[in-house]
Amino acid sequence: MLDAKWLKARAEQVRKADFIDPDLYRKYNVKRGLRNSDGTGVLVGLTTIGNVHGYVMDEGERRAIPGELYYRGINVKDIVAADKREHRFGYEETAYLLLFGDLPNARELVDWKNMLGHYRRLSDGFKENAIMRNPSKDIMNAIARAILFAYAFDEGDTPNDISIEKCLSQSIEMIAAIPTIAAYAYQAKLHYHKGGSLMIRNPDPKKSTAENILSLIREDGRVTKIEAETLDLALVLHAEHGGGNNSSFTTHVVTSSFTDIYSSLAASVLSLKGSRHGGANLRVMRQMQEIKENVKDWTNEKEVEAYLAKIADRKAGDRSGLIYGLGHAVYTISDPRAQMLKSKALRLAREKGREDEMRLYQYIEELGPGIIKSRHPRAEDVCANVDLYSGFVYDMMGIPKDLYTPLFAVARCVSWCAHRMEELINAGPIIRPAYKPIFHPKEYVALADRG
Repeated sequence: MLDAKWLKARAEQVRKADFIDPDLYRKYNVKRGLRNSDGTGVLVGLTTIGNVHGYVMDEGERRAIPGELYYRGINVKDIVAADKREHRFGYEETAYLLLFGDLPNARELVDWKNMLGHYRRLSDGFKENAIMRNPSKDIMNAIARAILFAYAFDEGDTPNDISIEKCLSQSIEMIAAIPTIAAYAYQAKLHYHKGGSLMIRNPDPKKSTAENILSLIREDGRVTKIEAETLDLALVLHAEHGGGNNSSFTTHVVTSSFTDIYSSLAASVLSLKGSRHGGANLRVMRQMQEIKENVKDWTNEKEVEAYLAKIADRKAGDRSGLIYGLGHAVYTISDPRAQMLKSKALRLAREKGREDEMRLYQYIEELGPGIIKSRHPRAEDVCANVDLYSGFVYDMMGIPKDLYTPLFAVARCVSWCAHRMEELINAGPIIRPAYKPIFHPKEYVALADRG
């Protein structure tokens, strides 16, 4: 253990050495976070996979429009509507669309589901060595480690092969395996770090991804239809979000170095782990818990509004002034994912007897944007994002918080694989943006003369 006093002093030294005056970013027109001054993303690539549409540029001005999300040119609302109309699970079809670029016909969809079902089952050697030995306290880290471990189990002894044929084969196996890996990593943590029973059962190749996940994490393995439908919807809505989101951009960056798929996927998982990205719904849940503890009547609009104002004024919450679950980098008037997940949340809340709590979430969606804009006059349209409702939906299904972000990784894996192949096929140069040095040259001082 490092000496605390020494560590504090050295940390202060690092802060001083690394600090950059914010005015210099403006002086040199540096796009911090690859963002333009109005918050829009700097254009760094082209993609055929997905698109997030929340505004249009009209004569140089950004104009807000209702949010839309497209997978390979198809509106995700149409995908979800078809799933509902035909009474079937949609994630597997969505995965096929994202990976191959077109919707499958009936025969192709059956074959695709059978293929995923076959590869969902993990070998005993992989389970024991990659997941059960020295299990991580964090499931996202456990998933990343298991993905890296899969390199040693790669069939054909060619894990570094970056041909599209090999990458596609590896992608299919990982898309199928990661839901099982996440469920087993949760069971391992429950047993080794929380004293629970170790319960490992094999996935059912005939069941959907959503059904298998819920079955594998539950002691009795039982899953209701509404629960499976809701998780399936969440997987569909989280499967893709354009090439510029942090974890998918990570895929492009790491793939551009021509490293192997396991290194690429692990890097994307660990990007997604961050609280600014895949961990955002946990921030929402922590803030919601505080609100529920401090607002006596959740159905009282005035009480809710008053506490949201305290959060916005940095007098409550984490003192950041942020109301989590509201606002998005691209969506302005609405986030289509939030709207669709909200409809499931309403149905689940009625079934689970949590309608008052649902009303609280709706108040936040309705009142929060006005509170934010009243304190930031130049703020543009603010809407509820998918994180406002995703954590609540998972909670109503009894899914533990440890799995909230891993479920995001399960859904997004297919998108990372698609973006990886897109990067390889178009074979651009290695991604290497520039950083401007702002230090002045200094002379090297001999050790004896440093005092």
